[in-house]
Amino acid sequence: MKRRHLLWYSLLFTAGCTTGVNSNNSSDKMTITAPKNLKFSVTDVVGMEDLQRDYGLFRTTLEEILETKVEFFPVENPTAAAPALLSREVDIVFAGPSEYLILNARAKAIPIIAIERSSYHSIMVVRADSKIKLLAQLKGKTIAMRKIGSTSGHLVPIKLLMDAGLDAKTDFKIVMLNDKGVQALKKGEVDAWVTSYDRYKNILESEGLFEKDFSVIFKSQLLPGDVFVGSNQLASSFIADMRSRMIKHQDKLIQSLATAKENKKYKGSKFIPANDADYNIIREVYQKIGQGNFL
Repeated sequence: MKRRHLLWYSLLFTAGCTTGVNSNNSSDKMTITAPKNLKFSVTDVVGMEDLQRDYGLFRTTLEEILETKVEFFPVENPTAAAPALLSREVDIVFAGPSEYLILNARAKAIPIIAIERSSYHSIMVVRADSKIKLLAQLKGKTIAMRKIGSTSGHLVPIKLLMDAGLDAKTDFKIVMLNDKGVQALKKGEVDAWVTSYDRYKNILESEGLFEKDFSVIFKSQLLPGDVFVGSNQLASSFIADMRSRMIKHQDKLIQSLATAKENKKYKGSKFIPANDADYNIIREVYQKIGQGNFL
């Protein structure tokens, strides 16, 4: 997903949505009110072709498990899912932690299931011959990050650097290079590179690089996982049933999800009930960077 500025998010939301409407009522708890079909979207996948490529098998597996027709709904950018949820153009959205906070705040999206990845940490990497051993030593340095809004590749690393006493506005320079940050680090074009721990070895392997040439100087706590959210206009009984079915059949669902090349990171993961409080670390990041009102 190509994100330039957090302000861009805010402007997009101002134009696209304002408040959420919760149509759940007590009668929902009496029976399971299942829709005839569900529209499914992924925040960081643009276009029907990529959705089919990366989530086609997962969609058909989910359809089988829920016993409800599931159709793709492509979005133009990561934040477009919020107005789509509000207008009921989409029913279920698969989102990263930072996008979840946006969907929850702006569209009152309901967390259903989170994916727990046992190695989902932010790591700060330098060259093996670097004299940099601590985050505080990155003052005045250039850091390759993944993309704006990425939980492990931007937001959490910013918080970690600020916790180390650095000023995010003046003490270091950030360049967004996605997974190419490792090559920039190897060539000496940047002083450090940020990625997630569970992507680290895969990136090195795909780039033909070796762990011995790099050093991990910091590893964060386990980060909250990507999450499936539902429209608050879905019956609460249906959301509860969906959560139960997805947990019961998680092996099959995760296997179908991790089959796609872009989703290898989910291999060996597990579904857990999504707990909103687990995402407070990301809320803290927004507070740290002065964007608390954004949520």
